[in-house]
Amino acid sequence: MCVMHSLIHECLHGVPPEVEAIARDEGLVPRQAARAVARGRIAVLANPLRPHRIAAVGEGCRVKVNVNIGTSGQRCDPALEMEKGRAALAEGADALMDLSTGGDLQAIRKEILTLDAPVGTVPIYEAVRRAGNVTDVDADLLFQVIREHCKQGVDFLTLHCGVNLQALDALKSDPRIMGVVSRGGSFHVAMMLANGEENPLYAEFDYLLEILADAGVVISLGDGMRPGCMQDAERHAKATEYLTLGRLAKRSLAAGVQRMIEGPGHIPITQVGYNVKMIKELTDDAPLYLLGPLVTDIGAGYDHVVGAIGGAIACMNGADFLCMVSPSEHLALPDVQDIIEGTRVARLSAHIGDLARDPKGHFIQREVQMAEARRRLDWDEQFKLALFGERAKAVHTRDGETETCSMCGDLCALKIVDQLLPAPDPTPVKKEE
Repeated sequence: MCVMHSLIHECLHGVPPEVEAIARDEGLVPRQAARAVARGRIAVLANPLRPHRIAAVGEGCRVKVNVNIGTSGQRCDPALEMEKGRAALAEGADALMDLSTGGDLQAIRKEILTLDAPVGTVPIYEAVRRAGNVTDVDADLLFQVIREHCKQGVDFLTLHCGVNLQALDALKSDPRIMGVVSRGGSFHVAMMLANGEENPLYAEFDYLLEILADAGVVISLGDGMRPGCMQDAERHAKATEYLTLGRLAKRSLAAGVQRMIEGPGHIPITQVGYNVKMIKELTDDAPLYLLGPLVTDIGAGYDHVVGAIGGAIACMNGADFLCMVSPSEHLALPDVQDIIEGTRVARLSAHIGDLARDPKGHFIQREVQMAEARRRLDWDEQFKLALFGERAKAVHTRDGETETCSMCGDLCALKIVDQLLPAPDPTPVKKEE
């Protein structure tokens, strides 16, 4: 019996050690966490072949942050990608994805897998590189690459199983301005158009699940038909894929394979909550993994901020896992500073999402402590409580050490009122049972 299937099975009859650890880290009741794993509402990113810090994604868990790294054909510097990975983890990322398409892909992946974090990949990228042309990729090659990634220790795989002939028909009958913006999705569309056959990941989905079950690897059902601009958000291809992913999510769980769902791309801010809730309903509350969503198309250079806005709203409505959007999104391969900035902004978005998901939970205590520290003008305490205290301290001290901030100076509102009104006694906020 495979490790992940065993974990699901064990959770039906008790609380395995892995789930005890997850519950402790997430502040959950162990038995409730076990039930969530068994029902497919929490996914554990932990390939049994590779020891590393694991992450739990889903119901009741803290919103997690993933960071994409990887080479391209244009810029291939494996050492730089390792530096990016280490920088992302230092800034609080919970997982990494290796999206490399240039250089020795197996060697690059092997190096990234030495980092102490869950790692995901997109196997179709390597299959295309090996074939030399996307239209030359066949089922045998694709499944071979998937098996190799599993055996190498990858924890979760983005697989575009919902990009099938039905979704392609929807794309043709209801055309979009941006067509297909998912790189993996475009590969599968090209394959289907070239050979007139069904996507092998959909046609042979049961075989795919056997591979993943044997390896104990989580499937991340990719959003290959996600819209690439506001105007495409209501076209049929996206909704067609949602319905397919809902069916595949149920089949995955029945086969003992943990799964996540990806989505929903570029959508207006007013549609974020609706899309998240629809995906959750169709997939029986499977963990939802998002890049963004991007809620405007004209934020180039600041798409990390755009994604954070969409991400916070998505988390408020049930999203569980945010993929970092870098300042260079849509423009270039990110550098180290882009990774640092994007990771920080994604962590802020995730924290805001946590506050919305559990407004009376333990996340609020730090907010209360910050309010008290600001009232006292206790700068050292503020720097300790801030998510990025070193950055906060650097900004505060650039005009010299002062009792107040240099904007207000001796006209500080807190000082003026504090001299006239006594401060209330601080009331600790306790997590409800």
